[in-house]
Amino acid sequence: MRINRGLGGVWAYIRSAPGTYVWLAVLFVTTVALHQMSPDFEQHFLRQRSTNIHELSHNPVRVLVASAMWIDSGHWLPYVVLYSVFHAQAERWLGTPRWLAVCALAHVLASLISEGALLVAIQDGVAHRSAVNTLDIGVSYALAGVIGVLTYRIAPPWRYAYLLVVLIFFGRPLAQGPTFTELGHFLSVLIGLACYPLTRSRGKAWNPKETLATLRG
Repeated sequence: MRINRGLGGVWAYIRSAPGTYVWLAVLFVTTVALHQMSPDFEQHFLRQRSTNIHELSHNPVRVLVASAMWIDSGHWLPYVVLYSVFHAQAERWLGTPRWLAVCALAHVLASLISEGALLVAIQDGVAHRSAVNTLDIGVSYALAGVIGVLTYRIAPPWRYAYLLVVLIFFGRPLAQGPTFTELGHFLSVLIGLACYPLTRSRGKAWNPKETLATLRG
């Protein structure tokens, strides 16, 4: 009985965030496909679906969509945890259309701006010209954007502690050794924070203190 109740709870949670788990299902299929490829072919295949400068200049819409459907690490299970903790919570709170808007804005804008910065670096001689074909694929920009917008899901003063941790987590790598990827992640967080208008009228912010009090009975 407890097992059935637990499975029912899991299924209810999945149904409450359909976009999140459909996306995860797509990532599962594409990750399995990657494991069937040879290493050399995999790199060639992913580079054609990468939001690098070369592909963005030729097929911008195709690669912006395709790059969000693959995980270059080949490890799917960690994303199940990350999507359940962050994406599912954001989708349940904002609703699927607004959640998807945050994901799209973070993924697209961070990709374009970070690759634009890389292009400037190439033109200035700071980066090698071969960087136009750098592999830049995955779902991390959308995830960072969602992590950013979830700041508004938490009630003050807990909100500020959460925001500080997020800014340190994404800002420290950028400060230590800036690359276009670290820049993209940090920009994604800022884009998520800029999505505050989408969070209005989405109900009362979550207060961890109230949750602890409820658990204690």
